[in-house]
Amino acid sequence: MSDEGTQPDGPAFDTTKYGPWAVITGGSEGVGAAFARQLAAAGMHLLLVARKTGPLEETARRCREFGVQVRTLSTDLSDPSSADTVADAVSDVEVGLLIHNAGANTHSAQFLDGDLAAFGKVIDLNVTTPLALVHHFGAAMRSRRRGGILLVGSVAGYLGSNRHTVYGGVKAFGRIFTEGLWLELRDHDVDVLELVLGVTRTPAMERVGLNFDVPGMAVSEPEEVAREGLAALGHGPVHVVAKHANVALAHGDPDRAATILRTDEVMRKLIGQASDR
Repeated sequence: MSDEGTQPDGPAFDTTKYGPWAVITGGSEGVGAAFARQLAAAGMHLLLVARKTGPLEETARRCREFGVQVRTLSTDLSDPSSADTVADAVSDVEVGLLIHNAGANTHSAQFLDGDLAAFGKVIDLNVTTPLALVHHFGAAMRSRRRGGILLVGSVAGYLGSNRHTVYGGVKAFGRIFTEGLWLELRDHDVDVLELVLGVTRTPAMERVGLNFDVPGMAVSEPEEVAREGLAALGHGPVHVVAKHANVALAHGDPDRAATILRTDEVMRKLIGQASDR
């Protein structure tokens, strides 16, 4: 099951608080597309950024049905120069909301067996590019004294896990960075939030073959995740999606060895791996 065909409930999000345009990275499908549809329904113009042209244009088409302007940009956000390309695409309009949703684990391998350059791409996608985007758009928001920055995080950033050494590390960085940014911008009327996701039924997760039917596994849907994130913006700095709040709490257990080993067993069931212990 995917979110395709699901429509937003209505324009519950107050776009006037932020500005006329939003930039959404990873805006072609899944959670990014859900953000796009909900903001379009609320009357916000969009720049949608993603790598795959086909899904990007389809999401743009659906968003235009709400009567808003939608621009698209197909680019590889793991390339640090892509931040300049994104900025150029909306240099003539006021961007009041930045949603950085692109941030997959593009190189899932045990660290010593993986390719160092490929791990660098994970860092660029999750750290280098979003920092550049926040630096660019956030400066204008601070000057105008209005705007919003929503960075999509993951419960993977709460503890180390097998084949996620780099990905978990960059997601942990993202949360701490967002907390500091929230502190710096809270007196300038710029809302900052990290929206922490758990297991979410997105096309990308379906393609890698995640087992959503593990007994007791909480699974979120993209539309509900996006709606919850928009509602939490302004109440930052960090909001864990409700279905996964207990997961984040459990991952914070001070007995790190026991917590990591326990979570590893769950992850192996999720991705269909046998335990080697």
